[in-house]
Amino acid sequence: MDTKEMRTVFINTLVESARKDGRIVLIDADLGKAGATASFAQTFPERHINVGVAEANMIGVAAGLASLGKIPVAQTFGCFASRRVFDQFFISASYAKLPVKLIGTDPGISAAFNGGTHMPFEDLGTMRLIPGLTIVEPSDPVSLAALLPQLLDLNSPIYLRLYRKPLPALYPENEPFRIGKSKVLRQGGPGSVLIIALGGIMVNEALEAAKILESRGISATVIDALTLKPLDKDGLLSAMNGAQAVLSCENHQIHGALGSAVAELMAEYRIGLPFARVGIRDEFGQVGTEQWLKTHYKLDSASIAEAVVELLK
Repeated sequence: MDTKEMRTVFINTLVESARKDGRIVLIDADLGKAGATASFAQTFPERHINVGVAEANMIGVAAGLASLGKIPVAQTFGCFASRRVFDQFFISASYAKLPVKLIGTDPGISAAFNGGTHMPFEDLGTMRLIPGLTIVEPSDPVSLAALLPQLLDLNSPIYLRLYRKPLPALYPENEPFRIGKSKVLRQGGPGSVLIIALGGIMVNEALEAAKILESRGISATVIDALTLKPLDKDGLLSAMNGAQAVLSCENHQIHGALGSAVAELMAEYRIGLPFARVGIRDEFGQVGTEQWLKTHYKLDSASIAEAVVELLK
């Protein structure tokens, strides 16, 4: 599988979109190297603003630009794009119905050596509370390149949760994507377990878990959620039809984001299937390699497979 760095795909796609639309402006909080924003700044120096380490001010600047007809893209680490700027983004962008595009990088355990202070396990749950906000987390370079232009075209605020390191391509280059629609990446047989995953780390681990389960005689369907809000209700309900159990997988607290959204969907539509959640269980982050953190927080493929086995008991 072709592997590409997600931050490079993001900035290259943004540059191409900016060539077509002069309204696009990039604002970042002194992360030219970490966020690869330096490339945009070199191409469009007059359309790039570095506000320094002042993330709340970044949102105010973005909202001001949006009120003047620009399409501002504000990028910083996910911990700052959610916890630190929540009130500014809630009031100045979302409440004002301005198309500020907020990008939160290094989600969950991908913050790795930056440790617990920079490890957002709660950003999706926080952002999901904002009325009318579109929330997307691409799983590979192809889905990112396809969904980003659609998000830029929305005349409303968005939150894009962006893994910035390399990820393998899970889809062919011409695969179509739509905001609010999930994708079935692996189709199991009749009566299979339904695994719903969000984000590059968890989708890849879920696919590996499905292989482990197959070796143990358990069939699994794997769905890439892609959009947390609006959730693909029709697609997920259709996939639940005939499944024997449902498992959600996320690089986030099990409360407030994908696991909660799936549980709410099942409760509202009276889907009486066994259900469990894989994710962070009411803990803070810590320093470590991504692989060690996956194992420690039981986000790895072996832990997902074990969660399925326990669920079927």
